[in-house]
Amino acid sequence: MMQAKVKWTDGLQFVGESGSGHAIVMDADAEVGGTNTGVRPTELLLIGLGGCSGMDVASILQKKREQVTGVEVNVKGEKADEHPKKFTDIEVEFVVSGRNLSETAVKKAVDLSMEKYCSVKATLEGVAKIKYSYKIISV
Repeated sequence: MMQAKVKWTDGLQFVGESGSGHAIVMDADAEVGGTNTGVRPTELLLIGLGGCSGMDVASILQKKREQVTGVEVNVKGEKADEHPKKFTDIEVEFVVSGRNLSETAVKKAVDLSMEKYCSVKATLEGVAKIKYSYKIISV
């Protein structure tokens, strides 16, 4: 079982610590009582989706011995106007850089991540519409 601990520090600032011992500061905008000293929890959700799927794509392409030099995942989320203001639409764009990359391999890696392996995407499925795309940059 995975674990995390979140501790209030001051105002609306919290420090989250993962079970593996890594920490991150979270805070809110000044307009709602925070001091803007950390990432927003909903931003963390998007970061988690990008990290989860990006790790999948990089791992799959490395196993296929593709000459990958970079994987960047751009994630955008649209939230509902009404509380709880959950994400309604999420767009994920994979930008894969490398030498002589096979488009078939990149597409397969992205599809596998988004349709089979990424647990964050699977958790969000049915809550938000998730669209994804990829582009390849030859270096």
